[in-house]
Amino acid sequence: MMSKLILANDGIDAIGKELLEKAGYTVVTEKVSQENLINEINLKGYVALTVRSATKVRQDVLDACPNLKVIGRGGVGMDNIDVDYARSKGLQVINTPAASSNSVAELVFAHLFSAVRFVYDSNRTMPSFGNTKFDDLKKKYSNGIELRNKTIGVIGFGRIGQSVAKIALGCGMKVLAYDPYVIEAKLNLEIYGASGFSIDVKTVPLEELISKSDIISVHVPGGKMITANEISHMKDGVILINASRGGVIDEVDLLAGLNSDKIAHACLDVFENEPTPSEIILKHPKISLTPHIGAATNEAQERIGVELASKLIEALS
Repeated sequence: MMSKLILANDGIDAIGKELLEKAGYTVVTEKVSQENLINEINLKGYVALTVRSATKVRQDVLDACPNLKVIGRGGVGMDNIDVDYARSKGLQVINTPAASSNSVAELVFAHLFSAVRFVYDSNRTMPSFGNTKFDDLKKKYSNGIELRNKTIGVIGFGRIGQSVAKIALGCGMKVLAYDPYVIEAKLNLEIYGASGFSIDVKTVPLEELISKSDIISVHVPGGKMITANEISHMKDGVILINASRGGVIDEVDLLAGLNSDKIAHACLDVFENEPTPSEIILKHPKISLTPHIGAATNEAQERIGVELASKLIEALS
């Protein structure tokens, strides 16, 4: 009989855990260190392993753990899993692409609202100088801008990118989208107390998006999308947002753009050297920062847990 043990090494929402237990599985959520992962999986005979972004599932784990049947990623990107190699060995690899879209999109706009009104920097300086240089700070932060009628470029127009676009449209913004796999998307706008609103968004060439956008938000699974070349073709005073993967925006080129005033603000939830980001990035006065928390809302975690549990049950049945 196949084992019923599942190791949720980076945790799982309580509702997802309950669904798995009702289906007859035993779910262990006690964290196992990366160096002890192989021994623990083999010792206990786990049939499935679920991770978030912390645990890495590379070839060494896949080769050394023949009992594993399923690898589950609670989230969208799977760059911490050797997906193709796992599938070549007959393992199923699943993720939860739909669960966190709204949470990530809302964080994008938390950063964006903070940037255009200098809230992120004001929160740094007010505790130190608010009672001695109040008028100076008022002058410093008095040239903010409104988002209405601005153009936001969304690079990567999957679930998250489309969620970003919906919020942007609700703010009265123009949306330009680029995605090599999407020609057109119908966005159903959820307005409280109303229904039936939708808008069709056709994607444009990347060069057009880069040159015409006031704000650019990147939502791709990886790769280096924004370098000095792309930045040179952007509007002066552009705002760049990365809540997808570290390295999608080259951080050296980003700093050069910020220091030359080509880029007005950067908003980063992800970094090239997680979990030890560059100190220069962390202390730069034009960068709004969060520690990779795009999907870290109670609602998203519950949806991730439920979706992950449902897919695990299906994969193991």
